[in-house]
Amino acid sequence: MGKSWFARTTTLVAAALVALPGCLSGCQKYDELVAADQACEQAWADVDANLQRRYDLIPNLVSTVKASAKHEEDTLAAVTAARSQATQIKLTSDDLSDPEKMAAFQKAQDQLKGSLSRLMMVQEQYPDLKANAAFHDLQVQLEGTENRILRAREEYNKAVGSYNTELGKVSGAVVNKVTGRPFKPRQYFKASTEAQAAPQVKF
Repeated sequence: MGKSWFARTTTLVAAALVALPGCLSGCQKYDELVAADQACEQAWADVDANLQRRYDLIPNLVSTVKASAKHEEDTLAAVTAARSQATQIKLTSDDLSDPEKMAAFQKAQDQLKGSLSRLMMVQEQYPDLKANAAFHDLQVQLEGTENRILRAREEYNKAVGSYNTELGKVSGAVVNKVTGRPFKPRQYFKASTEAQAAPQVKF
C-alpha cells in the first residue's frame, strides 16, 4: 500500500508540475486583460471629464449670448436642449461594450457639437457680442476643451485597440472563456466627420 500511495502521489505531483506553467501563463494573461481593461476605464474617465468641462462652459456661453444677441432664441434653445440631451446619457462600464448605447451617446455628443458650432457663428452678426471680452474668453476655453476632448478620445480608442487585441488573441479568448467571460470587447468612440473640428474662434 505504501508503494501504491507513493506512486499515486508521485503521479499527482508530476501532473501538477506539468500543469503549473500553463496555470502561471493563464494567470499572467488574466492579469494582462485586467490591466488593459483598467486602462480603458481610465481613458474613458478622461473623456468623461473633458465632456463635463464642455457641459459646464455652455450655461455661461448661453447667458453671454443672450445678453448681447437678443434675437437668437432658437439658437440658444437648441444649444440648451442639446446639452440637456447629452448630459442625460450616462454610460457605465458595461455600456462601453454595447454598440447601441455607445451609438446613442455619440449621436447626442454630435448634436451638441453641431449646436455649439452654430452658436459660435452668431458672433459675426452681433457687434456687441464680438466686442464682448467674456465671450471671447469663453470661446478660447471652449476651443481648448474641444482639443482636450479630441486627445482624450484618441487615447481612449488607443486603449480600446490594445485591450480588444489582447482579448482577441487565442490565449486571451481561452482565459476569458475559462474564467466565465468577464471581459467583453469595448466599443470605440467615433465622432461623426462633421463633429471632428473644434468650434472656430474668430476675433
